Amino acid sequence: MSYMLLIVEPVEQRSERGEAAGRDLYAQMLRFADDLKARGKLRAAESLTSQNEAVRVQVRNDQPELIDGPFAEAKEMIGGFYLLNCDSREEALEIAQACPAAGWCTVEVRKLGPCFM
Repeated sequence: MSYMLLIVEPVEQRSERGEAAGRDLYAQMLRFADDLKARGKLRAAESLTSQNEAVRVQVRNDQPELIDGPFAEAKEMIGGFYLLNCDSREEALEIAQACPAAGWCTVEVRKLGPCFM
């Protein structure tokens, strides 16, 4: 079964921590990914840039609307993800609890599934 761990972080968190602290946290996340890869659990992992560089796309009545970030109403943003192969939901939850980001963000666990369900 495939699960995604979404790293949900407060929008201002990255700018409030210093560069050295940010590099240390990123190194922790890389070590976590390396461990998952060695165990055959990791399919993909990426960090996402700030929502300042994001664009939201909507098409209504055949008219596209592009909304550049930052998004004033957003209090949280997806900071990155891990895409996993797990034997069960319980295993995905155990991995999420071991994720270093759970100490400073929220780690949302989502099972992948078809769009029609």
